[in-house]
Amino acid sequence: MAESRNSSNASDEQTRKQIPLKVGSMTLEQIALIFTHLPVDVTFVDDCNDVRFYSGGKNRIFERTPDIIGRNVLNCHSPDSVQIVFKILEDFRAGTRDTAEFWIQTKPKDPDSRFIHIRYFAVRNAQGKFYGTLEVTQDVTEIRELQGERRLLDEEKSDIQ
Repeated sequence: MAESRNSSNASDEQTRKQIPLKVGSMTLEQIALIFTHLPVDVTFVDDCNDVRFYSGGKNRIFERTPDIIGRNVLNCHSPDSVQIVFKILEDFRAGTRDTAEFWIQTKPKDPDSRFIHIRYFAVRNAQGKFYGTLEVTQDVTEIRELQGERRLLDEEKSDIQ
């Protein structure tokens, strides 16, 4: 029984352990929760072009399954686009490019059509060493329709009504 309690305590301690970040610290659980609550999909591809991580939010735009972890990202794209993806990754690796962005309209004539913004970012340390690529995908359909402004204080007014 004591062994089980010690194992449980070690697990609890690991869950509460703060991971130091550049600014501040968080627990592993907090970090994982942030990724599932971001209004964007995030995928990280390492410096060898292997998929290492993707966020598991409830409204993912492009379906991901755990079997892509460890797979070369070039095997995750259609033959039509693989050379373009390869060129972007090589430019990131060479340091000649830091970002690439694309946007697509799904089902253009369908009322359920969505406007998707896709961005790739080279991930480098302070010395410029390339560590991989971050893909950030966001459904910006509603964002594109915003007009005027809504300020923080407007929130208080809407609570009153």
